[in-house]
Amino acid sequence: MKKSFIRTLIIATVAMLGVSCEQDSLSPVSVIKDSTVQMNAFDFWLESNFLRPYNIEFKYRYAFNESDFGYYTVPADIDASIIYAHLVKHLCIDTYDEIAGIDFTRAYFPKMFFLIGTWEYRNTGSIVLGTAEGGKKIMLSGVNELPWYLDYFEGDELVENLNTYFIKTIHHEFTHILNQTKEYSESFTQVTPTTYVGDACFDTDQYWRGRGYITAYSQNEPREDFAELLSEYITHNADWWAEQIAAAKTETAEVRKDNPNAVAGDVLMQSKIDIVRTYMQDSWGIDIDKLRDIVLRRFDDVVSGKVDLHTVEL
Repeated sequence: MKKSFIRTLIIATVAMLGVSCEQDSLSPVSVIKDSTVQMNAFDFWLESNFLRPYNIEFKYRYAFNESDFGYYTVPADIDASIIYAHLVKHLCIDTYDEIAGIDFTRAYFPKMFFLIGTWEYRNTGSIVLGTAEGGKKIMLSGVNELPWYLDYFEGDELVENLNTYFIKTIHHEFTHILNQTKEYSESFTQVTPTTYVGDACFDTDQYWRGRGYITAYSQNEPREDFAELLSEYITHNADWWAEQIAAAKTETAEVRKDNPNAVAGDVLMQSKIDIVRTYMQDSWGIDIDKLRDIVLRRFDDVVSGKVDLHTVEL
């Protein structure tokens, strides 16, 4: 009796499913819709100045999957993003067009910039100004602070602050991309092979020039040392470089208190910049002194008001 009931129930269920399948049919229209964004004047300007000529996507709208999941981040303000886009175009993209040609920029400049509003803070108290990923993307942080810097500083102070917190980051990360494409000589690593300190560099802020490093962060590892050296060199004038060399020579006296046989910091820094100079010339056909002249001239254009940082009309 029980088996007969169960068998009848199964047959009835199958019959109902059959009827259901006969009556229902799948719609040919997908329920999954692509998100659409209404393009504004800034979007059209970016398309004309970044996407079409260079195939570079300049993403200022927040995208969680593009952000770094290890930090709390916020979206970039559109007005600050417009300013940053103008700075990136005039001080970086146009700079490499001028020194190496548009084909070079098209081929090697990263294909995406992604902006976030805040800086990313490490546990050490230091901040992440930007990161490069696989030679294809540069993430830029602290964008919402940019208008304040433009309002608060002027002249040389404005140049130094724009460079320190916004522009040097791009040259630094682009250097990583160039190095990933063509390796620099191992001889660079051998100039100061035993004094790199990894993440402890954030706590080692004294006498780094006396040990042959252009910044404290240069002490992290050779690839950061190389990128810091090149990006600092091309964003400062010759007098600044001479001051760093002189400071390195002076700081060596303090370094030798712990290591009497230490090579003079100015000698180490000069050895490194010579290797950087040769690498850029031989690998990319770029004279770093000419590159520096272009960068500084373009900075003067920004400070003097020759560059409109707000208009996005085509």
